[in-house]
Amino acid sequence: MTASTQWFERTLDDSANKRISIPEAFLAVDGILNLYRNVADGLVVYPKVIAQHLNRELPFMATENIMMDAVKRGGDRQQLHEHIRQHSMAASKEVKEEGKENDLLQRIADDPIFGITLEELKETVKPEKYVGRAPQQTLEFLDEVVAPVLKQYSDLPDDAVDINV
Repeated sequence: MTASTQWFERTLDDSANKRISIPEAFLAVDGILNLYRNVADGLVVYPKVIAQHLNRELPFMATENIMMDAVKRGGDRQQLHEHIRQHSMAASKEVKEEGKENDLLQRIADDPIFGITLEELKETVKPEKYVGRAPQQTLEFLDEVVAPVLKQYSDLPDDAVDINV
């Protein structure tokens, strides 16, 4: 607003603010990037923990596909939907309130209305069936975007920054 009324002329009412806030903004970004680097340097990925989380949640996300498979086998969509809802609520309660393993797939396999075996259900809920093109897109992004930037700045020193909180 100030710039529009002053035609970008510098006056005393905003020059002191600009001299302070702009350099401080750069210092703040520098601090944020140092914190990010400190956190990212210690990042550890635990594939078994990721698999555990997937096994706990993926059956719930796959219920639509399970229901559609059962419909293709001749099941009534409304009845199947209600059975999946009941099984999902019961399994969710056990997982979240009692800390038990997710037994939704077993519940569905045991329910004769679905006519699906546990092995078929396990095939339906394989994680790779739910990621689409994400693996290819990630590789393309790394090759086309990240690699050129890393190469461009490869001659910069790799100064470690210690953060103590």
